[in-house]
Amino acid sequence: MGLPWYQYASRLPLAMHLKKARTATSAPLKDQDRRTVEQIRQETLTHNRDNIDRTRAYLSFYQKHPRIHWALLAHLVSRNAGWNMTDLQGELLPRLLRTKEQHDYFSFLERGNWLIFHDAYPQLLLYEESVRRQTNLFYLLPHLGVSTFMQAIWNHFWKTDDKQLLAIGLIINEQNYLEDQIMKDSAYQNSVVRTIPFALQELLKLNLILFPHKGADSLQLAGERVFHFASLPERISLGKRLYSLLFGGTNRQEASYAWALQQPHTGSRKDYWPHLFHDVNDTAPGKSYQVKLMNCQLRSGANRLFSPTLRQVWKPIHHEPPKELDWYKNKSDVWRVLNQAEEAANAAEMSEAYCQALSKIEWAVAARTRILG
Repeated sequence: MGLPWYQYASRLPLAMHLKKARTATSAPLKDQDRRTVEQIRQETLTHNRDNIDRTRAYLSFYQKHPRIHWALLAHLVSRNAGWNMTDLQGELLPRLLRTKEQHDYFSFLERGNWLIFHDAYPQLLLYEESVRRQTNLFYLLPHLGVSTFMQAIWNHFWKTDDKQLLAIGLIINEQNYLEDQIMKDSAYQNSVVRTIPFALQELLKLNLILFPHKGADSLQLAGERVFHFASLPERISLGKRLYSLLFGGTNRQEASYAWALQQPHTGSRKDYWPHLFHDVNDTAPGKSYQVKLMNCQLRSGANRLFSPTLRQVWKPIHHEPPKELDWYKNKSDVWRVLNQAEEAANAAEMSEAYCQALSKIEWAVAARTRILG
């Protein structure tokens, strides 16, 4: 689905700027600019310690700058990354994955979470500084290692206040950045992306991104299933659908934001479903697994599923600097992708789908226990 003609026409000047961006070069920095770049790098480093700090930083930025829709989207997606990280040390997945697989998957999730923050947060801080000084500072983006594509996008946003275009531009940028920095990395290809467990979670529809939000009577889960994560176009499409789901004219943005402000991110799924999850492990060590859930409720006498906080189970790790490259220099189809609208799925309510996924994992654990003891 394309954009309305008037919206498309308003973006045509951007097409020329994007074309010029491929051959753009950056000028030497003045002293004040050099200090600004260094301050932004240091602040980014401070908040890029682990998933908890990153997720908190996105929300804090959105509180100050609600025009930057992507910051709230990034906050909620980063919460999901944290939940996926702690699942690897929770009640169920350690019974299905070997220790090396758990650490390989964590390394993959953590590296991706770190890379996106490393690239995107300096952009947010530079916008904040531009607002503070009331002047466009986006010519500094290349000095922060940011793609020339985003320099054109931010310049356009500064002139037009096109919030949707900025969000979609950031989605496209971050997924292309991930593609070059991690998805094409042979080590991650062999240890994660091409493994049987990675394929099975897509085959069995187990991978979901959830947006908790306050409903009329209880907490609801909106979201999307994740399919073909290894595909760049599919990841961009997913990001667009998630943006549409969050900012598509319903009250979901307000409800999700209200929940996020009320509930600090810990990495435990107890954050949104404390009736099913607990950050204390009540299961006796060495005991064979007994299925705990029925119709998304605990069976009589069953303890809640163990879902640890992130800092209980994963320590901060050192990251090597990313490769110095600009993905946009060799791309030709970005304009079409930028203006191709994506609608969220009609069945945005995912509570039942998540319960089904949880049940499948539980029964897989129970079956493995019966077979292997």
